[in-house]
Amino acid sequence: MPLTLAHRIRRGVFVGLGAIIILAVGIYGPATLVGPLPAATATVLSPAPPAVASSPPTLPQTGASGISVGDNSTVLATAGQTDAVPLGGTAKVILALVVLDAKPVDAGTAGPSIVVTAEDYAGYVDYIANSARAVSFITGESWTEREFLQAILLGSSNNHSDALARWAFGSVDGYLTAAKSWLARNGLPSTTVVDATGLSGDSVGTASDLTRVTQLAFENPLVAEIMAEPTVTVNKNRVVNNLATYLPEQGVTGLSLSYTDQAGLCFLFSATVTVAGSTVPIYGALLREPDYDTLHQDMVALVASAPLTLKPSPVVTAGDAFVRYDTAWGQSAQGVALAGDDRMLWAPATTAPVVSAAQVTTALGGTSAGSVAFDLPGGPLTVPLKLSATITDPGPLWRLTHPVPVIQAFLDSRH
Repeated sequence: MPLTLAHRIRRGVFVGLGAIIILAVGIYGPATLVGPLPAATATVLSPAPPAVASSPPTLPQTGASGISVGDNSTVLATAGQTDAVPLGGTAKVILALVVLDAKPVDAGTAGPSIVVTAEDYAGYVDYIANSARAVSFITGESWTEREFLQAILLGSSNNHSDALARWAFGSVDGYLTAAKSWLARNGLPSTTVVDATGLSGDSVGTASDLTRVTQLAFENPLVAEIMAEPTVTVNKNRVVNNLATYLPEQGVTGLSLSYTDQAGLCFLFSATVTVAGSTVPIYGALLREPDYDTLHQDMVALVASAPLTLKPSPVVTAGDAFVRYDTAWGQSAQGVALAGDDRMLWAPATTAPVVSAAQVTTALGGTSAGSVAFDLPGGPLTVPLKLSATITDPGPLWRLTHPVPVIQAFLDSRH
């Protein structure tokens, strides 16, 4: 019997629906059974902050002072004036570092020769006439760069400072341009030098910047070698005594000890203290001290208090949890610290740790789970996180019975 038009239409509809169902099953099955899964939800946790010492070492409240510890480049504590103050002779340390940056000299070596010019000698005569610190030299003499630095750092020689600036950069103005660039590169924005000697009250810096300068100086092998010398004999048997020597019996090594009417008494130093059985270097700057008696009292208090207040504080312990992962199929794991880390701290962190959670779907325990970053007084610390447990595939039954999240994950993966 021939099919009517209505029969043909109904058959076509059934065939079309069947094809759609078969096609849908053909897509749904692979999409759910072998397609991607939705990522686990990451929830950042809030662990207890690290325990730290209650107060920094004793710093003078008059003048301006700062201190740092070990190899941390961040100044850990400051006191007194926070604005820039006259540098005095500490400006000569900046000169030495800027010159060594341009014309480095290895520890134990003499470096290149420098010939004293008529302009250099005229400067020496002027400084002598004005009773400013000067180590003698005469026109035509040949000195090594190391000898110049010894005269400047140990003897605070003003004439050698100007002469070294001219030799290294063509003129004192050339040096000032180089110094501005060096200060910017080393993150010392509050320090300005307008001369090579620090005799000008317009050469200024903060205690925080000068603490960092002190650390940079002692990290230079040649400077550290020079400052360890109590006295030296330079060109033509000239004896130069270390004028920065101060409290060596208490483990203090001076870097610069100077006085001007504008700057007052300024002292840059390093010291060694024993903390938890280990020797730890500290670096400091005491600016605008009123007199030597006050400087002595402040230094004794600082050195005595440092071992009592400085301690290795655990910032993070291996296994500390910082993020929790929860899957749509009921499995959970945590992102935990891969390793512990201690820091020498005098003050607590001012901000909460920042967690960067990795995206996790299925993964073995121990897999990377991102990282956690701490903003600490001694500088930033970043610790990697690992997954505390394995997150497995939920299996075909869960996939087939939860089409919405599975299909959504499939669609998301196509973008």
